[in-house]
Amino acid sequence: MAIRPVISEKLKERLYPVVLRQFSGKDFHAVNIRDISRESGISTGTIYKYFSSKEDLLFSIIDEKLRDLASLLRLHMAGTEDIREMFRKLFWVTMNFFDNNPDLAITVFITVPLKSFMANKSYKRETEIDILKEIVEKAKKSSAVVSDIETLYFADLYIMITHRHIQNWYVHGMKWKLADTINQFFDFFWKTVAPISSKDSK
Repeated sequence: MAIRPVISEKLKERLYPVVLRQFSGKDFHAVNIRDISRESGISTGTIYKYFSSKEDLLFSIIDEKLRDLASLLRLHMAGTEDIREMFRKLFWVTMNFFDNNPDLAITVFITVPLKSFMANKSYKRETEIDILKEIVEKAKKSSAVVSDIETLYFADLYIMITHRHIQNWYVHGMKWKLADTINQFFDFFWKTVAPISSKDSK
């Protein structure tokens, strides 16, 4: 298997925003390398030097951006001990990240055909889920959450809630900040996972 050449940061800065703008503004199948080349000013030959297809290009970007999100999550979690606040930060950092990267949000949650996305490693969002698992493990050890809720279901709630709110934001014309929706759902999330004593204290 051929080793992919390392793409420079300068080239990424020119290429990545164009790719996400193309995919967020068009149907997935309507996007092509020629249009990306034309808008970015980067030749098709140069693009194909680094990526084998538009799918390879897009999913490479998505994977890299979601790893950036995971890095932000770790940064914001550092020094936080309160379990409820850790879960709240998990949602806030995620939503704020997509507020700052709206074309990425639209591409990931609206444009990309689900079957194609599921076939790519980015779909699993493993780096984010690993962080969530660490929070859940810490929460269970301190009895801050219901211990018999499987970690899988914490991940399901996180994914389902963020997906739903991003889709709702898009359908309504992106008229609000995603991070501002946290108060609409976080209490529900916490009441679902916290022991009765913790729920009553909030």
